[in-house]
Amino acid sequence: MSLLRALAAMLLLSAFMAPAAARHSQPLDDAWRFMRADVTGAEATDFDDSGWTAATLPHTFNAVDGEAGGAYYRGPAWYRRTLDLSAGPQRRFIEFDGAALVADVWLNGRHAGRHEGGYARFRLDVTELAHAGRNTLAVRVDNSTTPTVAPLGGDFTVFGGLYRGVRLVETAPVHIGLLDHGGPGVSVAGEVLPSASARLRVSAQLRNELDVSRQVVLRLTLRDAKGRTVLGKRQPMTLAAHADAAVNASLQLANPHLWQGVADPYLYRLTVELLQGDDVLDAIQLPVGFRTVALDPARGFLLNGKPYALHGVNYFHPGRPGHGLAVGDAEIDEDFRILKELGVTALRLVHFQHPQRVYERADELGLVLWTEIPLNAAMDEGERFRANLGQQLSELIQQNRQHASVAIWGLGNEVYRSDEPVRALLASLHAQARREDPQRLTAYAHCCAPDDHPMALQTDLTGYNRYWGWYDGALTDIGPWADALHARLPTRAIAISEYGAGASALQQQDPPQRPKPGGSWHPEQYQALFHEAYWAQIHARPWLAGSFVWLAFDHASAGRNEGDKPGVNDKGLVSYDRKLLKDAYHLYRANWSREPMVHITSPRFSPRPAGPTPVKVYTNAERVTLEVNGVALASKTPVDRIATWQDVPLVAGRNVLSVRTEAGVTDTVTWEGT
Repeated sequence: MSLLRALAAMLLLSAFMAPAAARHSQPLDDAWRFMRADVTGAEATDFDDSGWTAATLPHTFNAVDGEAGGAYYRGPAWYRRTLDLSAGPQRRFIEFDGAALVADVWLNGRHAGRHEGGYARFRLDVTELAHAGRNTLAVRVDNSTTPTVAPLGGDFTVFGGLYRGVRLVETAPVHIGLLDHGGPGVSVAGEVLPSASARLRVSAQLRNELDVSRQVVLRLTLRDAKGRTVLGKRQPMTLAAHADAAVNASLQLANPHLWQGVADPYLYRLTVELLQGDDVLDAIQLPVGFRTVALDPARGFLLNGKPYALHGVNYFHPGRPGHGLAVGDAEIDEDFRILKELGVTALRLVHFQHPQRVYERADELGLVLWTEIPLNAAMDEGERFRANLGQQLSELIQQNRQHASVAIWGLGNEVYRSDEPVRALLASLHAQARREDPQRLTAYAHCCAPDDHPMALQTDLTGYNRYWGWYDGALTDIGPWADALHARLPTRAIAISEYGAGASALQQQDPPQRPKPGGSWHPEQYQALFHEAYWAQIHARPWLAGSFVWLAFDHASAGRNEGDKPGVNDKGLVSYDRKLLKDAYHLYRANWSREPMVHITSPRFSPRPAGPTPVKVYTNAERVTLEVNGVALASKTPVDRIATWQDVPLVAGRNVLSVRTEAGVTDTVTWEGT
């Protein structure tokens, strides 16, 4: 009997983790042939690609030149592979997680479809093009700049290629819709009600490809974080032949466990199943987090009705040297480990849609997300460009509105013009976002026109990109500017969407001189001073709706030639390869992280002159003690999480410095005195 119980428990757990269904997904990441050129006739089944390069996805054709600085290849390239398919009645779709920037797809020499936009998932129905046996899949990808596809500008490399995964998805002829802007075919909206309850609204897109109608049941099951069923509903319906149907359902939950950010990122799971009799025709599972988001000009960002400090970083992408954006889940997970240790409560995902793994990890860790479309630097006034932006916004929303972490739809960044077409475009995008998802906020990151220009006031939240003390102005300008703007726009929620300074972890100077932004000398110590000054002023103004350091990690920007290498924007708190945590990273750990920490600054500044030397430490401890070459110096009480010792004696030769908190947390550096 105990064995039977164990088997029953295993079956129950298996059903919760992966509902049985007719849907099948097969990765198509290997066995590709690749050519970085435009090749006439490469879509044909009998085309000879034996001379092409073998490629495995994720793959970019700018892995080398996109990080070298200067011009890089922006043009067409081809990918080809074969598929072996069995006969059957199932529907077949090719699913692309990202193809930059424009992709044309052929199966067996016939055009399956085209997608314009490099950063969103899209699917193509290839059922009528496929046959049993060997099939040839060909994809032409082009990352050229074209006036009809965003982005038209930006301080980043546009890595071309199939730089995210591709898969074959097979479903029953009656299935949950797969062609709604690459989304899951089901949207969920959790509403927290005043009566200490919550309402879950579910909208499912269903498709019947058969020649006859079908009687089906939509079964909804909501489970808590432990896998226990808390709500369920069955909704019978008739699906007409060769037709789509939208099905709406509402479920009410008493005393919901709220998603409370990093303190308690509680998630339910919703299983959506399409049944015919006892058979599961199709099924998906989505995360559900019950929470509310709002803005208050006097109190900042509100999570579940209470002020919630959004302090974080701009997260460009989990790119890596030699790979560009062609990375996978392992790199994303490493990034989120580093970000969690940093203590962020929010991320701004710039400047385009990110992989699904990013949104999933943010849900699980409780990070509030601002995620945006690639309206960056430049725009075109043509109707096709505006339509493309609308498409990319719909994709961003449809693919990510099930995530509790997503609070803000970003509608643009630093458009370098300030005329009526820009204002009208932002107003139109805001209206679209509100129609498609009225539960979330919109934002625009403003830089270059007057702070109260109409183009900056079309969204719920205005973010300002400010770099005083780096490009111009002084480090002390940010606080007085924020106060003056807040006084001028007292009913407006504002945030600092970008602020930062460049730094090479290989370049050391203490005390540092102010660097030239485009120069080859970006000492690490100046970045730390920049952030010390900025954070003190930002922290003193809790009415700011959020602040985001530019940027989490150094990233590839082919147009740059500064710091210790060309082709990299070095304003990250962490190096591009993730191996070096710069001093400014530890400054924010001291201010943001709840984990006890202490860090001696300038650990890489060796050799250095012997003699009296100032020593600076970042810590979230109440008191710290410094020891130099075995001799304990006076203990210090940090001010603004910074403890300093003046005239610390360094001898010629090896010096070992250790710092210890009252809780026993330590840090040690070795400096060579000269």
